[in-house]
Amino acid sequence: MKFEYSAKTQELRARLHAFMEKYIHPNEKRYIEEVAQGDRWQPVPVIDELKEKARTEGLWNLFLPDSSYGAGLTNVEYAPLCEIMGRVIWSSEVFNCSAPDTGNMETIERYGTPEQKKQWLEPLLDGKIRSAFLMTEPQVASSDATNIETSMQRVGDEYVINGHKWWSSGASDPRCKLFIVMGKTDAANANRHLQQSMILVPRDTPGVKILRNLTVFGYDDAPHGHAEVLLENVRVPVSNVLLGEGRGFEIAQGRLGPGRIHHCMRLIGLAERALEDMCKRTLSRVAFGKRIAEQTVTLERIAESRILIDQARLLVLNAAYMMDTVGNKHARKEIAMIKVAAPNMACQVIDWAIQAHGGGGLSGDFNLAYAYAQARTLRFADGPDEVHRNAIGKMELAKYH
Repeated sequence: MKFEYSAKTQELRARLHAFMEKYIHPNEKRYIEEVAQGDRWQPVPVIDELKEKARTEGLWNLFLPDSSYGAGLTNVEYAPLCEIMGRVIWSSEVFNCSAPDTGNMETIERYGTPEQKKQWLEPLLDGKIRSAFLMTEPQVASSDATNIETSMQRVGDEYVINGHKWWSSGASDPRCKLFIVMGKTDAANANRHLQQSMILVPRDTPGVKILRNLTVFGYDDAPHGHAEVLLENVRVPVSNVLLGEGRGFEIAQGRLGPGRIHHCMRLIGLAERALEDMCKRTLSRVAFGKRIAEQTVTLERIAESRILIDQARLLVLNAAYMMDTVGNKHARKEIAMIKVAAPNMACQVIDWAIQAHGGGGLSGDFNLAYAYAQARTLRFADGPDEVHRNAIGKMELAKYH
């Protein structure tokens, strides 16, 4: 692959950097203050204001490769843009490029019918509504998705859905109008990977109940959140199934590839900012007669952080290149590799940055504690490290059979 960015990407990077400097970074404090005011589960005014600015400046829906709906960027072209957005945890929503909506939009764009696209994809792309993806369940080890127990029974022209989900990110947002739910339509199928289907479930369907919002290291991530959801005799039309019965696993693999690479891109931006914070902090503080930056242990950590970040970036660009050239299915190993490498890298770099800040690094006065919570979460989201490592190991061994 070629390592230089295309002219289109360089131009978008410059515009995105300028937007971040002009609008995002100056509003970080305001965002925190607005989330804390009143009902924390309502949309944040500053986000809505900045969305209009981003749309006006043409920095909107930058994802969706090979689609007339998006900006027409390849994964390689989108990667450095996603990295810039990742420097501020909430900023990707400003550009309508945030999870889980991006993954859900790609899913509907790729596998949805024209009617499903008209009803759900278009308002999602327009930023009028948001969505959630319901896959993980509290009663089973969901790292093995064949364990999923949610029942989707066909009764006439409807599916009757019963199940218990959690870590349904964004489900509590009042703008969330659509759930993509994975469950079993054919639990008796001898092929465990043909038992599952994905079905579109409107949020306001009778029988959908939000039980609570979970916390991550004490953070509830309002107004986005991570909900525990109960589905009791939820009825939706048969026409709401995506692609067809028994094809849920097939969709999941197509959906999770782009979602995983987007997470990794954003993590690189988050780690870059943590390294910057570490450098600035250690240059401004003196301990034992010299600046902390001059202590050997600090120099080693700064150097190692640079190495780890650049290694992860090259792995991500390689995975993006493979996705663009041979497709998501044939890039499985590369996608799995970055899903292990990027979150572990970010956790380590952010941890060193926290250590460099002393006690302040643990507080809310800096971005680091929350950034660590986000990075640590992504060692589970879209599959735990262990599952990806097993897959990588099997693909390596297959070369020698």
